[in-house]
Amino acid sequence: MPQLVKGGKYVFAWTVVGKTGEITIPDEAVEEYRFSSGPVFILTGSKRSGGFALVSPESLKKSPLGAIVKSLPQLESRTVPEGEPVYHKGIPYCWVQLHDTDITLPETTLTIYGIRPGDTLLVVRGSGLGPAVIVKGPIIEEAQTHPEIPWTRHADHR
Repeated sequence: MPQLVKGGKYVFAWTVVGKTGEITIPDEAVEEYRFSSGPVFILTGSKRSGGFALVSPESLKKSPLGAIVKSLPQLESRTVPEGEPVYHKGIPYCWVQLHDTDITLPETTLTIYGIRPGDTLLVVRGSGLGPAVIVKGPIIEEAQTHPEIPWTRHADHR
């Protein structure tokens, strides 16, 4: 996994959002965060980098953010439709199924996270909870100068 600058972010890979909102999460990220096929939560990324973070239900429940999930029973029980955001203090949260290494977000939900089909995203080591999938900012700009960063197997190499 490349590190962009000394003391900086580690990155997993580039990925491209498919026409119907499918996003491939790099195998290395799936392994590092011990994801398995099944539900994952989508949390808002930073204002600077945009995008979102992926978190397993188990990791989220153990974190301070677990209280948010408890305050959104329809999210915790996953009775809200897959990929449909629910809000806590104006911040969107949703859940999707992880199928091996792929997730799919509806276009309306992608828009909430500042993403469109066809966008190139960078999957980076996020917090201890899960990887960040970012769309803009200085990390993206630096990563564009690193040709050694791999692409996910489904990304169309631009």
